[in-house]
Amino acid sequence: MRFGLTRWQPARAARWDPLDEMRQMQDQINDMFKEISFGDKWSESGVLAPLVDVKDEGDNISVTTDLPGANKEDVDIDVRDNIITISAKCERESGDCDEGYTRRERTYSMFSRTLTLPERVTSDGAKARLEDGVLKITLPKLQIEEKKKIMIE
Repeated sequence: MRFGLTRWQPARAARWDPLDEMRQMQDQINDMFKEISFGDKWSESGVLAPLVDVKDEGDNISVTTDLPGANKEDVDIDVRDNIITISAKCERESGDCDEGYTRRERTYSMFSRTLTLPERVTSDGAKARLEDGVLKITLPKLQIEEKKKIMIE
């Protein structure tokens, strides 16, 4: 929030504008909400950044996220070491109007989220399922071979 002293301007003091006060209050409220983290679903670029659940299931890491309106053909999942990126796009046209339509509307949205997983994973044996707008990805943990001692002859 912004608090502090402002310079007194005698010419301005004579013209009090109640809407100016309301604009300042609105700015203060907006600043206050920016400071509080509510798990915002929007990234700075305006692309939806869906909320993600990550669960350690022993030999696997599972990642679950909501992608409403996305088709499996429009979803990309990239995995490298312990970094996963999930991105999707949704395009929809509303109304099945004939060629003489009076109005047709379209929506387009993009989803993207990159996050660090708690352990390194491999895409070998990974599974992904999109059902009712919920994407569940199961990634096997990367099995690191134990150190082996080499005997000197």
